[in-house]
Amino acid sequence: MKGIILAGGRATRLRPLTKITSKQLLPVYNKPMVYYPIQTLAKAGIKDILVIVAPEYSGQFLNLLGSGHELGVNLSYEVQEEPRGLPDAFVIGENFIGKDNVALILGDNIFDHDFSESIASFTTGGRIFAKEVPDPERYGVVEFDDNNKVVSIVEKPKNPKSNYAVVGFYVFDNHVIDYAMNLKPSPRGELEIVDLHNKYLSNGNLDVNIIEGMWEDAGTFDSLLRVNNLVAEKIRQGENL
Repeated sequence: MKGIILAGGRATRLRPLTKITSKQLLPVYNKPMVYYPIQTLAKAGIKDILVIVAPEYSGQFLNLLGSGHELGVNLSYEVQEEPRGLPDAFVIGENFIGKDNVALILGDNIFDHDFSESIASFTTGGRIFAKEVPDPERYGVVEFDDNNKVVSIVEKPKNPKSNYAVVGFYVFDNHVIDYAMNLKPSPRGELEIVDLHNKYLSNGNLDVNIIEGMWEDAGTFDSLLRVNNLVAEKIRQGENL
């Protein structure tokens, strides 16, 4: 299993904080944000990791992370010239992935969930993760049938069919490269991760694991402040994040 951290983009919602640096290099309590997805992958047993960055910040990531040796991982880097959507990570990472399966984590998603069992048990198809939230209309939402099988995944629905939001951690088999390469951009001009999910779902090869514990998408001022406070409190209580 290879790992990819998508840490590109312009993060305009966090200006002026991101005017001179990447969102994923901003601090979350006592560490740069990007440390957390690296640690999430490493804890799950994934040590070969590709970090995808925006061109103007590539040197900053390299200076901070280097080879990854100090963090117990092996890091490679690729540049995403323009934000083209999450599935673009599999197109950019084609050579890195090779013939392996791959886990993608978004560089601004912070978890205290241990994904190691979900990674160890994965064989084929697609596996995504969902968490119950109070505001599912802000996210991709999973609809389940009476047997807890996935029926649909809808991006930011006005009338959510459940309270379970898809989080920014995805596991796919090697077919994801071809699927991503054949996706068509949505009306907003980007490749959509929900289209990948629905490709696997239509083939009967998608499952969803429910997660507990902390999950934050630190892409707004409010969520960035919230995750700083949450992480600070957990560390004060002796938890190792």
